[in-house]
Amino acid sequence: MLELIFLGTGGIMPTGERNVPAIALRYKGEIMLFDVGEGTMRQMNSVKLSPMKVDKIFITHFHGDHYLGLAALIQTMNLWDREKPLHIYGPKYTFKFVQNFLKSGFFRPGFDVHVHELGETRLKFGDYEVWSFKVEHGVPALGYVFREKDRRGKFLPEKLTEYGLSEGPILGKLEREGKIEWNGRTVYLEDVTGPRRKGIKVAYTGDTLPAERTGLFAENADLLIHEATYLNSVDRNGSYHSTVEEACEVAKKAKVKLLALFHRAFRYSYEEYARKASEICREFGVNFIVPRDFDVITFKSGSWKLRNLQGDET
Repeated sequence: MLELIFLGTGGIMPTGERNVPAIALRYKGEIMLFDVGEGTMRQMNSVKLSPMKVDKIFITHFHGDHYLGLAALIQTMNLWDREKPLHIYGPKYTFKFVQNFLKSGFFRPGFDVHVHELGETRLKFGDYEVWSFKVEHGVPALGYVFREKDRRGKFLPEKLTEYGLSEGPILGKLEREGKIEWNGRTVYLEDVTGPRRKGIKVAYTGDTLPAERTGLFAENADLLIHEATYLNSVDRNGSYHSTVEEACEVAKKAKVKLLALFHRAFRYSYEEYARKASEICREFGVNFIVPRDFDVITFKSGSWKLRNLQGDET
């Protein structure tokens, strides 16, 4: 099971209704953050997410609404006597900006902070990978893809019977090693399991103009979180941001299963934005959501469910 928790869904500046960008991805007990806008620590406290469980932070770019919460997060970790290292990933200049944070004020963390500057990179972590890709935002900026490795198919009872196998340590050995010698025969894992199941794929653009590269990296994703700051190109006024229509077009071409419209400008109320987005996305035939702060998407057994940590569920 994978959970995606929207800690902040707006852009540019916080308002009383939503905070600036921060997304927590929870997978097998690990929590990783994608962007840490100001107030992220407070948002985490609101939903009882411990910063001590965060080992990796992925920053898309160094505009304030995407990284200014980093100092408070690190200082809190330090106050709670963190010992294990923290890894921070980001585009060019990440090392410089993080070091400036760590040297500011009468403060030094008592744990190691490892900084990784990325280009278009494929990082491998056990059962998943994180890919970084360049986006178009006028400054060094990255998008990210979380890609769970494909999982083995389910054990097929009829095949287990055929080979004289039953539940227990022998199946564990078969799963670990891929093959075993059993009753004078070599039994391969694929002999007794169904088709492999595709791992979950989530793509996040950060801030960007629409780009063909985004569609390539997000192709067939279970979820694309695409910034859609503005409802129309007039409101964009030449900035390096996307509109709802452009995000829908990228999602349609990439054949993503679900689009989350992210980084809503503070000039729009949620109701106004969601109503207009519904009209636009319906024309493209795109399955979409407009997440609120503290919305959670849970992926499990090939399906997804959206709920808010206040108790609403759809």
